[in-house]
Amino acid sequence: MLAKAVATEKDITFFNISVSTLASKYFGESEKLIKLLFDEAKARAPSVIFIDEIDSLCSCRGEPTEHEATRKMKSELLVQMDGVASATNSDPTKSVIIMGASNFPWNIDDAFLRRLEKRIYVPLPDSKGREELLRLTLQSVDIQGDVDLELISDQLDGYSASDVVVVCRDAAFMSMRKAIKGKTVEQIKAIPMAVMKAPITMDDFNLAIKKCQKTVTEADIKKFEEWNEEYGSSV
Repeated sequence: MLAKAVATEKDITFFNISVSTLASKYFGESEKLIKLLFDEAKARAPSVIFIDEIDSLCSCRGEPTEHEATRKMKSELLVQMDGVASATNSDPTKSVIIMGASNFPWNIDDAFLRRLEKRIYVPLPDSKGREELLRLTLQSVDIQGDVDLELISDQLDGYSASDVVVVCRDAAFMSMRKAIKGKTVEQIKAIPMAVMKAPITMDDFNLAIKKCQKTVTEADIKKFEEWNEEYGSSV
């Protein structure tokens, strides 16, 4: 969510990068891709490089199973991160900000953590946050008047933002599932689109919540909070 907020800022170039974007089966190619990325980010500064699942790219070095190509890729990334930091200090208008998201921050190497100066723990959404997320996710679909988003939000206590989206998606497909259940392909083709896309009901949500369990456990939350106490930064 923070990355999306940054991406909407005027006059900022946003690079949305996944690990697969930089990984290559050819030896030495990943380092070239990383250098090219940072060169482009500096040329289009001010810019933001957002790396999703950054722990996959910046995991602890020196593991016995670590491949030499992976080690060199990490070394190149560290060099480039140092380079943009020094450039930003000399000319703020040429700044390149590096952001990342991780569900396993404890797997990130210490050298990368030192360069990622702000480490912000985003807890699970509260009741108001879940309700707002429901509104945003459902704004493009029809819902019946009996749908109580506040009540649904309370039922989703302990659900992550992605869990809430999954529940909405599942509820949205309920009418289609009901319409095609037990029918042949030819019968399905004859079903009017209005029936397939009937408004979402409260019953649809209740069924979706029963099907879609939350994915974050109390043990997970405790581990995040402990890591945040040791490594986290204030906003």
